Amino acid sequence: MKPPRTLPAVDPADRAAALTLTPVSRETEARLDRFVAMLLERQSVMNLMAPSTIPTLWTRHVADSLQLLPLIPERARTFVDLGSGGGFPGLVLACALADRPGAAIHLVESTQKKAAFLRDVGAALALPVVVHAARIEDFNRKRPVVPDIITARALAPLPVLLGYVYPLLTKSGVALLAKGQDVEAELTQASKSWKITADLVPSQTSPEGRIVVVRGLERVR
Repeated sequence: MKPPRTLPAVDPADRAAALTLTPVSRETEARLDRFVAMLLERQSVMNLMAPSTIPTLWTRHVADSLQLLPLIPERARTFVDLGSGGGFPGLVLACALADRPGAAIHLVESTQKKAAFLRDVGAALALPVVVHAARIEDFNRKRPVVPDIITARALAPLPVLLGYVYPLLTKSGVALLAKGQDVEAELTQASKSWKITADLVPSQTSPEGRIVVVRGLERVR
């Protein structure tokens, strides 16, 4: 393992701003604090997020993940987070949904070290997570669960991302895909291959960001 490196400091005001923007219960807040502490500890020896985002990680990553919560139906129990990386949005949602009866958040991450980190956090915080250390294509081929909600953040351009989502999306399922300023161009490109039933929800954390809420997806023949 690499020797620990010095990291930029997290701005306490950013934490306060994030929790004002996306309020959570005290129990969830405590779980998020522990998750962030473990994230920073592991970040000192491996890259789980861009170092430049550490001072504002609460708004840039945590609140950006928490803003998906209002878009999740109360009935949803089974979640699949594609390309979980350092735990955004999967682990953050698990912290918030830990008390939802029957909730199960499946985290799909092909990098073994990152998958190990996700398992460590899940175990330490007693989160309802199942980590799949696998490529998305392999996970989809096996399709071990049928999700109510599919999430992905900063994973791939939309034409590619929809290919990952398609095998998992049921008639009653929803995909919540966080995208940046190029979302309109990506939708235009994706429409050449996909018939998409979706809404665009403005991001609470980025003026240019959008959440693509996909409710239906068909291949263009």
